[in-house]
Amino acid sequence: MSDLWIDSWLSGARFQRYIDECSGDRGEALRLYEWNAELSQVLMHDISHFEVALRNAYDAAIMQSWPHSTHWLLHPDSPAVTPIWRTREVNGIKRGTDVNEVNRKSVDEAIARCGYARATPGKVIAELSFGFWRQLTTAAMEKTVWVPYLHRAYPQRTSRRLIDRDIAAINNLRNRIAHHEPLLSGTLDVPATHQAMLACLRTLAPEVHAHVLRTSRVAETLTRMH
Repeated sequence: MSDLWIDSWLSGARFQRYIDECSGDRGEALRLYEWNAELSQVLMHDISHFEVALRNAYDAAIMQSWPHSTHWLLHPDSPAVTPIWRTREVNGIKRGTDVNEVNRKSVDEAIARCGYARATPGKVIAELSFGFWRQLTTAAMEKTVWVPYLHRAYPQRTSRRLIDRDIAAINNLRNRIAHHEPLLSGTLDVPATHQAMLACLRTLAPEVHAHVLRTSRVAETLTRMH
């Protein structure tokens, strides 16, 4: 029986990446595809728990010293929406760039989806993507978010740069999973990224970390890699 239906289903180019990994064995390539799908599912289980813990820990850290009665995501002076200008030279011409533009758009769109005036902090937080929370630890946000607020979510002397590196890797892995991409890329170290996520979660929310360890199937699934 022909298995050309696989190419119609997955597209020849997508399936070819698995065929190449399996030295041309199409049956083994399909099994590898299923393993990749299973690994994606168990990783998203853990990442989803991490994402919820991350955003709630960040919200609590910012609100701890936020000077206004209005929630930080709904206030016009929010560090997530106020312009942060950086000068960059392009073709010999210096240009000002607002590095907070994307974050501001994310917040505005989240508030709109929540009904503008009917938007509550909890609903807005839930509407914001993982990418938004990942941006809060970038170098561009160090003086406006990390130093005055966000460092409180972590133990003393935690390196913003290292946290940002790990969360960027987690975000990249999450996006690859969301787009149904292979997790076999030579630049993608799934076990290391998962361990970095667990280490970060342990500092943010120890009880959640313990729960994820009890319920995670990532290590078990990785041992069954072809």
